[in-house]
Amino acid sequence: MKSVLAFLGSVALATVLVLAVWFGFLAAFPQIGPRIGQTPMDVWTYLFDGKPAHRAQIIDGLTITLRDAGLGFVVGLSLALSGAALALLSREFERSAVPVATLLRSIPLVTLAPILVATFGRGMTMVAITGALVVFFPAFVTIVAGLRAAPQQSMDLIRAYGGSEAKALRMVALPAALPSLFAAIRISVPGALIGALIAEWLGTGEGLGSSMLKAIPRYDYPQLWASIAVVAAASIVLYTLVGAVERVVALHFADPSVT
Repeated sequence: MKSVLAFLGSVALATVLVLAVWFGFLAAFPQIGPRIGQTPMDVWTYLFDGKPAHRAQIIDGLTITLRDAGLGFVVGLSLALSGAALALLSREFERSAVPVATLLRSIPLVTLAPILVATFGRGMTMVAITGALVVFFPAFVTIVAGLRAAPQQSMDLIRAYGGSEAKALRMVALPAALPSLFAAIRISVPGALIGALIAEWLGTGEGLGSSMLKAIPRYDYPQLWASIAVVAAASIVLYTLVGAVERVVALHFADPSVT
């Protein structure tokens, strides 16, 4: 379990560095002023020492944002995994799918959001597509690279004994691509949150994305900073959970007796 503890230690160190940069930024630009520039202590006070309604509002918004992010994550990662498997089985599919995915990735999502709203409305379909667009491309590329790195000799052995390409994919390529799959998941977690926030900003009018947008014209900077901090904390927690699970799985495959 040393690898898990080492990973958790690196995440803790990164969190400390983020807080240090936060303090350093406010110290380097004092013209921002305390009314706009909220420190971590100000955020803590707003959430835990202030009015209970503040914390309740943030938690309610976070619940909706996590729901939206989870939907986009599942749809995007499922499409990426399915597309990567098809790309391994068919070079023609890969040659046609990669340019399309690259084109979609190059279009700013903010410009696509109004089109998605006009086409699919402001419901969960729009949220799912927005999140999936953010998640799909980096996950697809990462998983394809992992599948392509599967031991060719093992793949050929399956084929030599009459196994199909799908069987070679299932028995050799997918297990070999587990590190890439977990890397794709780690990348997709913050991407799904970004997609959810964009969908809420420009589409649904719910969640932390909408509340942050509404806080700006009200000059409610404590709520804005608290919302940003909570989203960042949720992203760190989810990233840490994925990384810990990845290391436990890697430890299990290295030593199957580990439970």
